[in-house]
Amino acid sequence: MADNDYDTAGSTQMFRAFVDESPAPQAPGSVSTYGSSSSGNRTGMIAVIAVVALAVLGAVIWLAVK
Repeated sequence: MADNDYDTAGSTQMFRAFVDESPAPQAPGSVSTYGSSSSGNRTGMIAVIAVVALAVLGAVIWLAVK
């Protein structure tokens, strides 16, 4: 009798096991650094976008005045 839920390559089971993993519990008072790098990257990206926007705005104003 064939098992219809069996993936011969095993990739589906491995992916489901990876997704279903719960994060390890942390001790009270401990600081988690998860996500801190992504917020730093986001802040940097916003700063870069702001600088580019200001440069484009400056160029448009300079061309309008010229």
